[in-house]
This record gives sequence, C-alpha cells and structure tokens, in this order.
Amino acid sequence: MKVKLEKILDHTAIQHKTKRIAFQIYESNANEEEIILAGIADNGYKFAERLAKVLSEISPLQTKLCKVSMNKKKPLGTVETSMSPEEYKDKSVILIDDVLNSGTTLVYGVKHFLDVPLKRFKTAVLVNRNHKKYPVKADFKGISLSTSLNESVKVTFRKGNDTAVLE
Repeated sequence: MKVKLEKILDHTAIQHKTKRIAFQIYESNANEEEIILAGIADNGYKFAERLAKVLSEISPLQTKLCKVSMNKKKPLGTVETSMSPEEYKDKSVILIDDVLNSGTTLVYGVKHFLDVPLKRFKTAVLVNRNHKKYPVKADFKGISLSTSLNESVKVTFRKGNDTAVLE
C-alpha cells in the first residue's frame, strides 16, 4: 500500500517559520550576551543550525550550538551533549527538535539539563503535533497540527529544499 504524503511546509514556509522563531528567541533573550542552542540529533540539531544562522543575522547574541544525542526509541538511556555542563551552567538554553510528537524525546532532553543550574530554559520545535503524553510544551513553535495518532510528520532538511510532510 502506497503512503499518501501531504506537504505541510515547503522550503519557503520553513524559512519563514525559522526566522519567526529566531526573532522570538532573540526577544526573550534580548538581555543576554550568549545563548546555547541545544539541538536533539539529528533533525533537531539541523534545525538549531538554521536558527543559529538567522540569529547571527538579526541579533548581536552569541550563539553556541550543542548537539544532544539520545536513543529516541529508549530515551531512558544515556543522554549526551557535545558541551560539558560547565559550558552551559548559568546560561540561557533552548532545547530544539524538529517535531514534538508525544513529548518523550523532549521531556528526557529537558531532564538532562535539569541537573545543571541554568539562567533560563526554553524549548523550540518546528512542528508541534498536539499528541503529548508528557507535560512538556514548546515555548517556540513553527506550526501546531492536530493529527491522528496513525499519522506521522517527517521533516527533511536539504539545502534549498527543506520540507515537512504528513504521512
């Protein structure tokens, strides 16, 4: 059986959403000199890279990228970051993923950062699916969708051809 794909966001729409989220991040961190964009591997990190690029164009904020790695199938395991806790201690951190489905990945990512005192902690996603089983929310989101549990959202980041589809 062939799966029908419905395009939710094309490249232009993703660029627009990314820029809007970047402005929101800047507004909420206008008094900061430096912020940490912690992207959940793989697509969350790619989205964080795009946000960092836009932030560098629109603000004086120094942004540092941090890759957050975890087994998304078994998130109770080890969560690793490309930065040591000392590097993000007492800083403003934004945890970033491409899609917020059930909230499992995001909540375990949040849990990892709670072990270190932070100045501010927010979350950002490109697509929020509204099917959360955990009390986690996206502070910054590109689009919110009410979808069925049978459907899934797939975001593809390709230079010049980013897309988000519902399958």
